[in-house]
Amino acid sequence: MTSITAQSAFKLNSGYELPLVGFGVYQIPSDDAEKAVLEALKVGYRHIDSAAVYKNEAPCGAAIRKSGIPRADIFYTTKVPPGKDMSYEAAKAQVDKSLKEAGLEYVDLLLFHAPYGGSVVRKGVWKALVEAVEEGKVRSIGVSNYGVHHLDELETHIKELEAERGGKGKGGVLSVVQHEAHPWCVRPEIAKWCAQRNVAVEAYCPLVRGKRADDATLKKLSDKHGKTWAQVLTRWSLQKGFVPLPKSVTPSRIKENFEVFDFELTADEVAELETDEYAPIAWDPVKSGLDD
Repeated sequence: MTSITAQSAFKLNSGYELPLVGFGVYQIPSDDAEKAVLEALKVGYRHIDSAAVYKNEAPCGAAIRKSGIPRADIFYTTKVPPGKDMSYEAAKAQVDKSLKEAGLEYVDLLLFHAPYGGSVVRKGVWKALVEAVEEGKVRSIGVSNYGVHHLDELETHIKELEAERGGKGKGGVLSVVQHEAHPWCVRPEIAKWCAQRNVAVEAYCPLVRGKRADDATLKKLSDKHGKTWAQVLTRWSLQKGFVPLPKSVTPSRIKENFEVFDFELTADEVAELETDEYAPIAWDPVKSGLDD
């Protein structure tokens, strides 16, 4: 396989490059988030994953500005909240609110956080994301927690928007799909859908919130490679072609979770660690119906 380094990136359909390991800030309190993001940037992360519902966009933006790293070298993601109260108009307003909260001139990646709200809401939010790109507020767009049925619908919406808005490209470009993914929740059907379209798969909860640290196979591989169980899981994600988003507020673990470029699992080890379980530990909008 091609060597993966700290500088490796996924060339998105938008033309921009996505660093292969991101730093997740889910449930990191606002008071702690700036310090954690600064630490992550210090040890080498160049990809920060936030969301409006995390309520820490402001400290993430502050850390990016204070880091001394050129803005162009940092990939910052945020997300539009889901729900029946969401709409085209609300999504457009959220784009401006997120930019103001973070104090940034643009967002590298904007995702619709989950497919809740129904088809009309999903199409309206996507249209707002497309317009945000055209306005220079956002560089790349995608979705989070979409199942294959939602993704198929999105392709229909893109074609409809092209017809409604003036032709090819006017329906937007899907660059990223984000969802929970790890050896106990692989979701191969979504990975296959994305691979066929060069869409990046971002994996949240790649460390399974520590719930599988005592797994026998994981411990065996950890001992063999002289790495922590968390490093093995992050490396597994990378070798599956995913973009993992490990999260921690502990400086030593933030550093450890990024030190995954000096070892490699064999193809057999990647396969051995993977299971047929479907055991998500977070919410599961992926399974929601088109009318939910």
